Amino acid sequence: MHPARFGLGRKPSPRNHIGLSRRFGVFSAASALCLLGADLRADAPADADKQAPTRWVLDAPGRLGDLTPTRLGAPQPLPTPDGPGLRFDGRADGLVLPVNPLAGLNRFTIEICLKPDRDGPAEQRYFHAQDSAGHRALLELRLNPDSTWVLDTFLYSGTSRLAVIDRSKTHPAGEWHWVALVYDGRVLSGFVDGIKQGEGAVSFPPMGPGEISLGVRLNRVAWFKGALREVRIHPRALAAEELARSGR
Repeated sequence: MHPARFGLGRKPSPRNHIGLSRRFGVFSAASALCLLGADLRADAPADADKQAPTRWVLDAPGRLGDLTPTRLGAPQPLPTPDGPGLRFDGRADGLVLPVNPLAGLNRFTIEICLKPDRDGPAEQRYFHAQDSAGHRALLELRLNPDSTWVLDTFLYSGTSRLAVIDRSKTHPAGEWHWVALVYDGRVLSGFVDGIKQGEGAVSFPPMGPGEISLGVRLNRVAWFKGALREVRIHPRALAAEELARSGR
């Protein structure tokens, strides 16, 4: 486990490398900013899950839909048989978006089309959403020495946290896959190409406004090496049969 999971300067905690990994901890909301974030979550609109999905096609590093991201390094456009994507070098490339489409959502699904390189770092983060109170949602991967990888999904709400990872469910690097984090208001589940990788119960109240990074954690650690083609954020928990998958 990378120390950045819990904040800079902390020592890494042991991970359970087989099956689900749970981590619990309590952090005090000592600042007015944290209190503001809590109020924003409490005032989440009841019809938030009726909002239209957010879809970002990564065809150019300087523009995602109507947003202008902050560029870190120099992500490169990458043509693919199924459309354009962006390549990240695993050292300094990333994008930071000044929005958090997860704000106000009691249930949600995050889908990402990615192609991890075979020779990237062992621990990589490619999606990190965080609000003003520090509550966050991440999609990550762990790259094995044999150039296979496993999905890691993570939610942290200040009073509860959960990582879902199963080291036995490996996938080949160097190929395109769709991954998904699904939260139904009670259970966090991770999927690769529509196949469940694991699940666990966790409390995760609606987030407040914040930002999102692609290709790296927001604090500029755990860089992703490979390509991203598309990000979709749905304001509801999709069923397994609704999830995108490679070849479909």
